[in-house]
Amino acid sequence: MSTRLATGGRLLNKAKPLSFSFNGKQMRGYQGDTLASALLANDQMLMGRSFKYHRPRSVVASGAEEPNGLVNLGREGRFEPNARVTTTELFDGLEAASQNHWPSLEFDVGAINARLSRFLPAGFYYKMFMYPRSFWKHVYEPIIRHSAGLGKAPKSRDVDTYEHFHAFCDILIVGGGVAGLEAARTAGLSGARVVLMEQTDHWGGRAPVDGGTVEGVAADQFVENLVEEIAAMPNVQMRLRCMGAGVYDHGYVLGYERLTDHQPDAAGPRHRLWRIRASHVITATGAIERPLSFAGNDIPGVMLASAVRDYAVNFGVSVGDRTVVVTNNDNAYLTAIALRHAGLDVPAILDARVLPQDSELMAQAKALGIRVLMGHAVASVQGSKRVTGVAVCSQAGEGAVLEEITCDAVAMSGGWSPVVHLWSHCGGKLRWDTAHACFSPDVDQPPKGADGLGFVTPAGAASGMFALDDVLHDAHAAADGVATSLGFKLPKDLTAPHAERREETPMAPVWMMPQGAGTKLREKAWLDYQNDVKVSDVRLAAQEGFVSVEHAKRYTTLGMATDQGKLSNINGLATLAGALDMEIPAVGTTTFRPPYHPISMAAIGGEARGNVFQPIRRTPMHHWHETNGAEFEPVGHWRRPYAYVRSGESTHDAVMREVTNTRKNLGLLDASTLGKIIVRGPDAGRFLDMMYTNMMSTLKPGKCRYGLMCSENGFLIDDGVVARIDDQTWLCHTTTGGADRIHQHMEEWLQTEWWDWQVHTVNVTEQYAQIAVVGPNARKCLEKLGGMDVSAEALGFMDWADGEIGGFKVRVYRISFSGELSYEIAIDASHGQAFWDALTVAGNDLGIMPYGTECLHILRAEKGFIMIGDETDGTIIPQDLGLNWAISKKKEDYLGKRAQERSHMADPTRWKLVGLEATDGSTLPDGAYAVGEGTNENGQRNTMGRVTSTYHSPTLDKGIAMGLVLNGPDRMGEVISFSNLEGAPVEARIVDPVFYDKEGKKQNV
Repeated sequence: MSTRLATGGRLLNKAKPLSFSFNGKQMRGYQGDTLASALLANDQMLMGRSFKYHRPRSVVASGAEEPNGLVNLGREGRFEPNARVTTTELFDGLEAASQNHWPSLEFDVGAINARLSRFLPAGFYYKMFMYPRSFWKHVYEPIIRHSAGLGKAPKSRDVDTYEHFHAFCDILIVGGGVAGLEAARTAGLSGARVVLMEQTDHWGGRAPVDGGTVEGVAADQFVENLVEEIAAMPNVQMRLRCMGAGVYDHGYVLGYERLTDHQPDAAGPRHRLWRIRASHVITATGAIERPLSFAGNDIPGVMLASAVRDYAVNFGVSVGDRTVVVTNNDNAYLTAIALRHAGLDVPAILDARVLPQDSELMAQAKALGIRVLMGHAVASVQGSKRVTGVAVCSQAGEGAVLEEITCDAVAMSGGWSPVVHLWSHCGGKLRWDTAHACFSPDVDQPPKGADGLGFVTPAGAASGMFALDDVLHDAHAAADGVATSLGFKLPKDLTAPHAERREETPMAPVWMMPQGAGTKLREKAWLDYQNDVKVSDVRLAAQEGFVSVEHAKRYTTLGMATDQGKLSNINGLATLAGALDMEIPAVGTTTFRPPYHPISMAAIGGEARGNVFQPIRRTPMHHWHETNGAEFEPVGHWRRPYAYVRSGESTHDAVMREVTNTRKNLGLLDASTLGKIIVRGPDAGRFLDMMYTNMMSTLKPGKCRYGLMCSENGFLIDDGVVARIDDQTWLCHTTTGGADRIHQHMEEWLQTEWWDWQVHTVNVTEQYAQIAVVGPNARKCLEKLGGMDVSAEALGFMDWADGEIGGFKVRVYRISFSGELSYEIAIDASHGQAFWDALTVAGNDLGIMPYGTECLHILRAEKGFIMIGDETDGTIIPQDLGLNWAISKKKEDYLGKRAQERSHMADPTRWKLVGLEATDGSTLPDGAYAVGEGTNENGQRNTMGRVTSTYHSPTLDKGIAMGLVLNGPDRMGEVISFSNLEGAPVEARIVDPVFYDKEGKKQNV
């Protein structure tokens, strides 16, 4: 029975007992326990139920690779589902509850699925839920929704805080076992800036548990000495409880640090996400022991041999009084020896190998009186909610039972697999290590940086070295090589520490016990414990044609559980290879993706929560708008004045007043939110010719040009005015919500396609305030302030000039989005409010009045100007909007050109932009569709157009709209009917989209 041992427990502080609860039952543990070790010490073997069949589950492992032990932790603001018991440190008052069962853990109705397993094989959902189709909505979908997921979703707001840190170093070492520590010592002595991170709460990895001597001292003492030496180095930073979550290109690494999980009432953030830039990364991530496949290998009490050893040595916990060890390698003998030294019984070691002579560990085991059966295997494990015994058979046979052994635990070992995840995240290749039956990093094909050199180096067990002496020498060599390549020098007399070698006999690849197991045994042998994937499931997938490892993974869900196949993948690959009669390397591996171990969503968000989830961006004049009656609307992250509402006035009335005044007198618009991107370099003109549909390289300094920007798929994504500043510099204006997106778009193409072009881009949107002075009195207002010449002769339409107005240094663009005489004036952001105030005073007797975005929309709609996001929806091309004139016929290419030549893009039946006027003068409903005759394939009424923008125009005293209509430009004067979900249909006449000053006399005055 599981209990606390009198010996062992090197990680425990038994002077500090802790109280916790599991499913409401009070239990005791010690500081240093994990939740898993504390549960086992309290004889709580049953910890949960599997996802598919709701089979009883206990822990299999002792670390992050654990697939079974998932629980709900805490309550309300600290509730957390799917917490892994093996990585959850015990603290006083911890509350845990098992999951995926009803009504209780011991009696689960869902266990009936196990009885129906013959009807629920791999991929059954792809077949069963297809027919009859009428069942989907009312039968299948409710069942799937009810069954999906593990744990419960939190309902209360998280009370903890989280943060992001940025760090830079020469060498980042991931993993704090002996390999990582030796690498850190070596690199630290070179003078390099080193960061060492370890995901657990202690240093040393497996070495203190597995024993041995290094430089004449015990492994645990060697680790203590090494940690003390490294901690004294000022250039080395050491972080416990900090996992290397992912390695990306150019030495960018994400680290995930759990700061106060074990001290929930401590001050400060709970988790920290590290964003690290390292010149080089050393992955000393160790190796994971593999399970063995035999019937009943999922019954509670069947564990990895290394885990049984960990619980005994690290936590002083006995998994069982009588433990049978089953293995294909020497390492598992360490578990049998450790258990015997702890006073526990090991009835037998079942070794699948047949060896000519005993190894050193075999001899030790036999000397302790342990029975060793060579060439033997487990035919089946007996028990249901915990192990009661094993049936023994010959490994070379088909499962005929030779004897039965009573026991309450089984320690299994199928060999070790290097943790290659971080190496693989950024493109490192793998090779098949036949001697150890595992995939190891192919150091001849490392991930390459921009300079073509490798930036990741594996070390120790992570590189396929398993003997302690080899691990230390490999780690030392790795750090030496990396430090030297970065220009650092190591002390001449520095050598790798020497460990006493323990000679071991070769392992034997064993993928199924017994070797000739038939269908009945394979049906009970498990690969993926959480998702209930059996050996027979993988063989069925191969039989049904899923021969690609990626296809088999998705068909069976092998490796798709929360442990992401850390235990199951190699055994699954071997099973698939056997079914296909192929070698394992030929089958290949599935893709390793970050994070290595699940990280909290809150850590990803960091401080981006509540009021700072999306920080509001404000212009320099924002406070003025607030104090002058502005009603704001969100435009991206910005807040722009929608209208300035006066006392006793409705928002609609305010908008009408602003439109009328701007057309007759003088309007003032805060246009600071418009994107401003500087593009500079010898190839800048060439680059902008590719970005925009029209020519920008021919633009002369001092001139502006309206441009359209399309995606590579040909769809319109932005528009704006481009100004040429000098021979190598252009300034591109974008829509308010598009500045960041378009800058990212530019950079993506520069970095991935045209990386050799000499172009630099800078987003300067927030560096400048920009104010539009609009209306018949605009020039008079600027002339009143005095300074530069803003006459039509000095500054014509679509010109720009630097100068001084009213004592302010400004850049003036003679552009218009209203159709009126207009100047857009850019000024340093710090002077924006002062210049706005000066304009307000100067225009006081000229009828000056601020206007908001709704007025802006009406002004542009009256002129027939399009608005990105209104006239476009991600499926619109410039030709749909009648903007063929803005598409250069001289250029050979631009982004989207070839896409726009595709048949469906050039289809004459595409809807085209037109103006619309309701026959009764009313305002058309926004988004209303024009209904045609007949029905489409879905049985819905055919449509032949839709309203994109609609407003009441005080200038024209009627409703106006813009829309996309089938053959619209050819149907001028025709009346069609528009309708939406509300109200009666509205008749509208198709007209020219330019409703006001078609000749453009007012903007050119």
